[in-house]
Amino acid sequence: MENLTSQNVHWSDYKKIAFRFSFIFFGFFIITSNNGAYPFWNETVGRFLEASLQIFIPWIGKHVLHLSYDITIFTNGSGDTTYDYVIVFTIALVAVLGAIISTALDRKRTNYNVLYYWLTAAMRFYVGLMLFHYGMVKVVKLQFPSPDIYRLTEPIGDLSPMGLAWTFLGFSDGYNFFMGIAEIAALLLLFRRTMTVGAIITLMTASNVMAVNYFYDVPVKILSTALVIMTLFLLLNNAGRLFRFFFVGQTTSLAIIKSPILKKRWMYTSKMVFKFLVIGYAVVYGTITVWKYKNELKDSRPKPKLYGLYDIDIFIVNNDTLPNSSLDASRWNQLVFEDNDYMRVRFKSDSVAGFLAKVDTIHQKIDIKYRADSTMRGTLHYTFSNPDNFILSGTIRNDSVTIISKRRKIETKNFRLIKRGFHWINERPYNK
Repeated sequence: MENLTSQNVHWSDYKKIAFRFSFIFFGFFIITSNNGAYPFWNETVGRFLEASLQIFIPWIGKHVLHLSYDITIFTNGSGDTTYDYVIVFTIALVAVLGAIISTALDRKRTNYNVLYYWLTAAMRFYVGLMLFHYGMVKVVKLQFPSPDIYRLTEPIGDLSPMGLAWTFLGFSDGYNFFMGIAEIAALLLLFRRTMTVGAIITLMTASNVMAVNYFYDVPVKILSTALVIMTLFLLLNNAGRLFRFFFVGQTTSLAIIKSPILKKRWMYTSKMVFKFLVIGYAVVYGTITVWKYKNELKDSRPKPKLYGLYDIDIFIVNNDTLPNSSLDASRWNQLVFEDNDYMRVRFKSDSVAGFLAKVDTIHQKIDIKYRADSTMRGTLHYTFSNPDNFILSGTIRNDSVTIISKRRKIETKNFRLIKRGFHWINERPYNK
C-alpha cells in the first residue's frame, strides 16, 4: 500500500478550495449532529451546544430565511425537522464563507495533508461508531420489533409508508441479524489499513438505509445522506485506483492515509491509548447496553392483564349513546392494550390515537393522557362482566364516559404473516 501523505504533493487550487469547504462543513456537521457517535459528547459539550443552537437557529429562520412560521420544534424522533434543515443551511453558509476567507488568507499553502488526516479520522469514527450502534440494535431486534396486535389488525391501506417499512423489516429476525452484521462491518473504518474495504461495505449498507428513508418517508434523510456522502469522501482518495481495478482490470495498490509524525514518543502513545479507549468503550459498553435492553423487548415481557384488542359495542358520552353506525369522528371503535403504560384507540373515522396509560390492577382503574394533547386526560375504572366483556366508566376531560366492549380472541401466532415460516421448496408462489 502507498502512504497517501508520504509525498509532499502540490494540491491544485480547486482541490484546496473543495477541501476547505469540506473541512468546515463536515467538521461542523459532526459536532452539531453527533447522534451518539462519540462517547460522552451529548452529555458534555453537545448539551451546551444544543442549548445555544435552539436559540440561534430559530433566529436564523426568522431573520435570515424569513420563514413564514417560527421554529419551535427541535430534533426529536424526527431528524428532518425545519430546525435540522436550517442547521444544515447555516453550516453550508459558514463553510462557503470560510472557504472564501481561508482561500484569500492562505494562498501559499501547497496541501492540507495533515488536516485531511484529521478530517478523515473524524469521519471514520463518526460513521463507524454510529453504524456499529445501529447494527447492534438490529442484531438484537430493538429497532424493528415484531408486528404486534395493533399492526397485524391494521388494514394495509391505513399504514404509513414508514409503518409499512417497519412492519416489513420487523417481521424477520434473520434479516435483522443480516442487516446488523453488515452495519457492524463499519468498524473496519476505524483502522486506516482496512478503511477502504470498510468504506465499500459501508457505502452499500448506508445507501440502502438512505433509499429506505427517502422512498418510505422515514424522517432520517439528512443523517443517512450525510453518512453516504462521508463514506464517498473516504473512498475519494482511492477512486481512480478502484476504477482501474474493477473496470479496467489493471493491477493497483491502495493508498492509505499516513498519520502525522509525532516526534515525541509520549504523544504517540497517548494517541494510541486514547484511540483504543474510545473504540473499547464504544464497542464494549455499547454491546452491554444493547444486550441489557434485549431483555426488555416487548416479545420477551409477560403480557399485561388487559392485553388484547377490544371491539367497542356501546359508547356513551354525557349520557348520550353514540350508535355503532355513527359517523361521528370522536366515537371510539376499538381499544388495543399491549403494554401496561400505553393504550391505542381506533375511532370510527379510522383515525388512531395513542394514550399514555397508567394501569392500576388493584383498584381496577386506568389514568390516561393523550400524547398529542396533554389536556386530554382522565381516569377510567374498569370491570369484567365476564372474561371477555370489558366495561370502562369515568371521565375524559370534563365528559363522563361509559364504554362497553368485548375482547376479541387474537393470537399473533395464528396470523398467516407470522405462521407461514420458511420453505426451501415452493411449487408455486405463496403470495396471498
